[in-house]
Amino acid sequence: MAGGAAKYRHLSRKSSHRQALLRNLVTSLIKHESITTTWPKAKEAQRLAEKLITLGKKNTEQSRRSAISIFFTPHAIVPKLFGPLRERYANRPGGYTRVLRVEPKKDDQAPSAILELVDGPKDMKFAMTARTLARKRERGIYSLTELDSMNVRKVTNFRKGGPESLEEAIKKFTLEERKKKHENEEGQEQKPATKSEKGNQ
Repeated sequence: MAGGAAKYRHLSRKSSHRQALLRNLVTSLIKHESITTTWPKAKEAQRLAEKLITLGKKNTEQSRRSAISIFFTPHAIVPKLFGPLRERYANRPGGYTRVLRVEPKKDDQAPSAILELVDGPKDMKFAMTARTLARKRERGIYSLTELDSMNVRKVTNFRKGGPESLEEAIKKFTLEERKKKHENEEGQEQKPATKSEKGNQ
């Protein structure tokens, strides 16, 4: 509703417990750059994480104090927020995090998700794009579909090294695919013959 308070998920917790949960999630996110949790928790933690990275980009005494008040271990996390992450996202206007749906480990579990920092070493969309292009190139397909082109733009637009880093990742996955194929072929050659195969010899 216009002019009203922003809507948020209560996460079946009292306000103090909810805030403690979100503080713990964003502390883990900044530290590890990728966390797995439920979809509702990921979406709420994403909102707080975006605000924290914006504070890091402001890089003022006030923004630093605000960030310190949120993290459970500020001495370990704040230097990263106001250092490497501020530099990583200096030219990005927003969208510092991404939420990806994943299958829950058990059927009775709530919808699960991965919350990650984009353009980092654990950027899953970047890795998935590189792996997809590597597999296509192994099949002799070098042209990009409209979806491929869109994904390439998304994962390289603000990433340091952009297209060059994507090419490096593609080469890495290409080598992995070739190694896996070679191991499978060797396994087939060394596989012992079955009784029916021996009878036909």
